[in-house]
Amino acid sequence: MTAAAVTSPDAAAPAVVTVALPDSPDLLRLLPRDGALSWVRRGEGLVGWGEADRLEVSGPGALAEAAAWWADRSAALPVDDAVGVPGSGPVVFASVAFDPAAGTSVFVVPEVVVGRRGGTAWLTTAGDVDPRDVLAGDPTALPPAPTRLRYADGAMDPASWCGAVAAAVRRIGDGDLAKVVLARDLLVTADVPLDPRRLLDRLAARFPDCWTFAVDGLLGATPELLLRRTGRRLSARVLAGTAPRGAGADDERLAAALLASEKDRAEHVLAVDSLVRALDPYCTALSVPEGPALLTLPNVRHLATDVTGTQRRSGPGGRAGLLELVDAVHPTAAVGGTPPDVATAVIAELEGVDRGRYAGPVGWLDARGDGEFGLALRCAQLGEDDPCTARLFAGCGIVAGSDPAAELAETQSKFAAFQAALED
Repeated sequence: MTAAAVTSPDAAAPAVVTVALPDSPDLLRLLPRDGALSWVRRGEGLVGWGEADRLEVSGPGALAEAAAWWADRSAALPVDDAVGVPGSGPVVFASVAFDPAAGTSVFVVPEVVVGRRGGTAWLTTAGDVDPRDVLAGDPTALPPAPTRLRYADGAMDPASWCGAVAAAVRRIGDGDLAKVVLARDLLVTADVPLDPRRLLDRLAARFPDCWTFAVDGLLGATPELLLRRTGRRLSARVLAGTAPRGAGADDERLAAALLASEKDRAEHVLAVDSLVRALDPYCTALSVPEGPALLTLPNVRHLATDVTGTQRRSGPGGRAGLLELVDAVHPTAAVGGTPPDVATAVIAELEGVDRGRYAGPVGWLDARGDGEFGLALRCAQLGEDDPCTARLFAGCGIVAGSDPAAELAETQSKFAAFQAALED
């Protein structure tokens, strides 16, 4: 039975107005200190702030309940949309729990959204907000970086976590499962409150090919697109298999070794196959490249496969909205494992981390049904009770032949993505 949803009290349905902007603003520099919402890549995407409505939901039918809530709410809104592109008009930002049945998923409808796509920029306001007032002031200067940061182990120290990896490898060797993703957390305390605007700005500058996201205090830069829906067109970017960067010729050697690695390619195939199996009932066609490509980031490289498809026009698959599709594909083997039910049980047994919304779907959805969801990776949850604290997350896929020390090093490379934003 789905747990009772929590919504904003006495939430009204204000008029929504979208107007075109003559200039293309720097989206992330528009955000306020509190309540920042973001989905930005290479300067394009959406940012929002304010809270016109909110849904918090958990339970076995959490995403179905959220989809029904958004459909009812958006259908009741009076809308004046002069732009008419994906992301204009009413929009909800979402951050879904890794386990939607057990964790709490958060859906926020902003009072203000600013978007930019393909040379078109727009502003959407809800209620009494005057569009002319929203962008009247100059962007706020970013605060300086903290001068002192203290890191501490999270749920497990490195040695204990390596022990969990070794236990997972034994389970794989016994034939219980083919892959499981194990995560670690790392606690950080700064000498000043952590400002999400600075963190998002630094993440976007360092990782322009990632999607820089923020919803309800969870923020990061993810390289993995779980699912995009534009009309009937579906697309996803699957990542599995990781190698560190090196200097000079060593960097090219590491890249070639990743492409040639039987272990990493086997892990990658599991992740791609899990997505394709989940999407196939909803699609008339799916296009999957024969082999992965390399995605190069400043700190690591990944094996990457871009999958595209066309959603059916009739039957249950044709009627599915984006949240139903997200529910069908999550968790893929890239963040859970294979087979999924066994991997989820092993994660609960060995990992020791309350993932919350880490590795869950994060993104946005508009009233037309278009939207984009990534996986909440390379991220941190800002402290609710202490603004000077945050909890960082990183994980890696464990398969036959995984070496605990190498997997520990991989998590440290992934932590470095957010640590650089904290320290820069």
